Amino acid sequence: MDMTESQRFAPPPGQRIAVIGGGISGLATAWLLRNTHRVTLFEAADYVGGHTNTVEVALDGQRAPVDTGFLVFNRQTYPNLCALFERLGVASVASEMSFSVSLQRPDLEWSGTSLAALFGQPRNALRPAFWRMVVDIMRFNREATALVADHQSDHGSLGDYLDAHGYSDSFRHWYLLPMAAAIWSCPTRTMLGYPVRTFAQFCLNHGLLQINDRPQWLTVRGGGKQYVARMLADLDDVRIATPVRRLIRAAGGVRIHTDIGSEDFDGVVLACHSDQALDLLGARASRAETAILGAMRYQPNVAWLHTDARLLPRRKAVWSAWNYAAGVAEAGHTPVAVSYLINKLQPLPFRQPVVVSLNPFDAPRDAHVIRRIEYAHPVFDQLAVEAQGWLPALQGQQRTWFAGAWQGYGFHEDGLRSAMDVATRLGATIPWGSVAQPALAAA
Repeated sequence: MDMTESQRFAPPPGQRIAVIGGGISGLATAWLLRNTHRVTLFEAADYVGGHTNTVEVALDGQRAPVDTGFLVFNRQTYPNLCALFERLGVASVASEMSFSVSLQRPDLEWSGTSLAALFGQPRNALRPAFWRMVVDIMRFNREATALVADHQSDHGSLGDYLDAHGYSDSFRHWYLLPMAAAIWSCPTRTMLGYPVRTFAQFCLNHGLLQINDRPQWLTVRGGGKQYVARMLADLDDVRIATPVRRLIRAAGGVRIHTDIGSEDFDGVVLACHSDQALDLLGARASRAETAILGAMRYQPNVAWLHTDARLLPRRKAVWSAWNYAAGVAEAGHTPVAVSYLINKLQPLPFRQPVVVSLNPFDAPRDAHVIRRIEYAHPVFDQLAVEAQGWLPALQGQQRTWFAGAWQGYGFHEDGLRSAMDVATRLGATIPWGSVAQPALAAA
C-alpha cells in the first residue's frame, strides 16, 4: 500500500464533514455523526434512501406503501438494524421468505413452502433428478456447516466445490444457483465464482441451512420510508438531487464540486458504490484506492413494480414470496430474473398481486406497470472479498472515509455496520453499543 499513518486524519469534534450518498450507509453515517460534527449529506437522486425505495400504490380503491428494494430483515442477523429501528421507534410486522423456481426448459416448477408446493407440479414426484436435488440439498446443508468450521483449507469457488463433491446438475440449476442468484441479484453463472466458504457462512448466518428454527423475517410497518423519514428529521443539511461531480483533496481539507458551485469541508465520507467513489476521486486516487475500490464489480438490474401475474409461476400453488424464473434461451449469462410477490412480504390491502420483478425475460404488460427502477448490486467474487480485507487501511487517508454495503454481503445490516465503523473512527458514539465488523470480511 502506498500510504502511511501520517496521512491519516483524525478530526476533532465540530468539523465540517461531507457525506456523499443517501442510501442506508450514508444516511446512517450522517445520523450517527450529527451530534459530533457539522454534517452535509449529498444525494444525487430526488429522494433519500437508495435501495430503500417505497412507492405509494393505489389499487382496488385503496392506497398502500410498497417497498421495491430493501424489503425484509430479522433479529438474528440484522442486530444493529433492529437496534436502530428500536431507537427510532420504527415498528415491524412478520414477513415471509418462501422461494420458488419456475423454468421453461425443462418445464419445471416447485416451491419449498410446503410438501404440497414442492409437488405443486405433480410430475416432480416421477422425476429421479428432482429426488436427487432433494437429497443433494440435505447433503449440502450438512457439508456446508462443516465447511464454515474449516478455517485451514482453501475450498475455492462455489463452482469448484460443486464439481469436486459431485453435486448433481438438478441441484445446481433447479435449486442452489437460482436461490443464490436471487439473493445477490446477479446471473447464475456469476455465482459460480463466489468464494464457497463465504457463501456457506452467509447461508449459515441467515438460517438457510436448517429446516427448523429459521429466523422470523420482518418488514417495516408502513414501508422502509418510515425509518428514512425519522432519520432525516434529525439532520440539518440534506441536499437531494445534488450530484457531486468531483472532489479535490488537499492538506487542509476537501473541496466538493456540484452543479451549483463548490464548498470546502474538513473531511469526506464516500458512502456510494465503490466504483462511484473511484470515479469521484478520479486521477487523484491513490494506487491503493484504485486497487481496492476497483476490485468490486457491479451488476446493473432493472426492477419493474407491476400487477402482471404472468411474471409469477404458471401454477398458482407454487407462488411464493421470491419467485425465480428462467426462459428457454437462458444459459446462466443473463441477469437474474426474480419476481417478489409483495403481498406475501408486506401487509397489503390489495386483492390482486403486486409484484416487483427484477430483470424479467418477458417484460410486464404496459397496462400493469406502476414503476420502472434501475438498481446496481455488487458482485462478490474472490478478488472483491480479498479487497474487503484491505479496506481498513484506506480509512482516514487524505481526509477520506468509505462506507457502503459492498464492504459486507451487500445488505442493509452491512451498510449500517460500515456506517458505524466510519462514525466511530470520526469520534462518534454508537447509541446501542460497540461496532460489529462486517461479516463477509470476517468470513
